[in-house]
Amino acid sequence: MTIEPSLPSTGMQYASLGRRFAALAIDFVLLSLIFFPVTRLVKGTWVMTAGEHQWGYGWFITDPLCLAFLAVIVLYFVVMEGLVGATIGKRLLGMRVVRPDGSNADLKQALVRNLVRAVDALPAFCILGVVLIVRSPERARFGDRVARTRVIVRP
Repeated sequence: MTIEPSLPSTGMQYASLGRRFAALAIDFVLLSLIFFPVTRLVKGTWVMTAGEHQWGYGWFITDPLCLAFLAVIVLYFVVMEGLVGATIGKRLLGMRVVRPDGSNADLKQALVRNLVRAVDALPAFCILGVVLIVRSPERARFGDRVARTRVIVRP
């Protein structure tokens, strides 16, 4: 079991990489429960495909359904973290997104931390985000640092 460092002024604990990953996996499963059936209804397939004549991944960012889902995903994370303090996955695992002093994060901070998620995903498979979380005493990925947020374990 990983010991999670404490938030100095409040005694709260920062969430570990494993806990954060598990919450993200839960959120991914929940969003997939929407994504796959809608894709089946709209495209006629269970998985989004590029079609016969398209190569590479460029189709993904030009497909209106893909862009709509991307917007829904970003909106989900921003609204849940900015208004409620946690996505469903974080909430189920007892975490919250807060400011470094322990007060609630706002919508602007949630938007920034989630837009910067693209940087945390570099160079591949979220390596930058993982390294920053593991090496930071506050378990903060780049998006948390830019938005001035932290992910803590609720008491």
